[in-house]
Amino acid sequence: MMALICFSHETSMAYTTGKLAVITGAGSGIGRALAQQLNTDGCTLLLSDIDAAGLEQTRSSLTRQDVPTKTEVVDVADKAAVHKWAKDIEAEFGHIDILINNAGVALTATVEESQYEDIEWLMGINFWGVVYGTKAFLPLLRHSPQGHLVNISSVFGIVGIPTQSAYNAAKFAVRGYTEALRHELRGSNVHICCVHPGGIKTNIARNSRSLPGADREAGNARFDQMARTTAESAARQIITGIEKRKVRLLIGADARFLSFISRLFPAHYARLIPGIGEPQENNPT
Repeated sequence: MMALICFSHETSMAYTTGKLAVITGAGSGIGRALAQQLNTDGCTLLLSDIDAAGLEQTRSSLTRQDVPTKTEVVDVADKAAVHKWAKDIEAEFGHIDILINNAGVALTATVEESQYEDIEWLMGINFWGVVYGTKAFLPLLRHSPQGHLVNISSVFGIVGIPTQSAYNAAKFAVRGYTEALRHELRGSNVHICCVHPGGIKTNIARNSRSLPGADREAGNARFDQMARTTAESAARQIITGIEKRKVRLLIGADARFLSFISRLFPAHYARLIPGIGEPQENNPT
């Protein structure tokens, strides 16, 4: 009976146990929740964020101190810094098993009122950060028996939303970049997944840049009302998606709904999105 119990315990080992994962944007939100759950599973962690204090809070929140964890303050918009981090990891470990390009920021502004420097700031993190991470760490994933590359897009990589043009542009770009890479690596040892979260209960809205005079409190209240999925739930779904080799992952009922209506009504989905609608059509075709 004892032998049977021990066998059952071992077969319940998590897929990520003993693996080595790199996570960007690990100082808060989904990144922190991913780190916590992977640490519990016994996955070695290499974490980065530009926020040193948040990164340290993530480290101190990990329950298994017996599982190796290393942190590094890295600006993912800095190509040289990302590649140096990857080179340091390669020198120490030789490979990685999982890469999750998670770091992201938000910007609220209309196209006409947005400033170039704000758009460039967002694209540097949300798009170029994904490109730099992918390019820097893909060789290390190639050295794994089974590598997993996960890029975090958004439901805003599926539908366009007013005042979110820069964020939309970055997340649509992440989607296209990741899907092209998936086709290129078909049949290889590297599994590619593009994740599209809906509203997630994180501080991304509160930490966003917005127009001077914009009602941030009202915006935050709207975001809180719409964000129905916790970071912990999102992290669980991403980790399950890695194990099941998902190539496209929609997180939250809102993400699934918006994806569905955008496929049904590619030109007029906004009519079905509460609070947006289409007040005027200059070209009825």
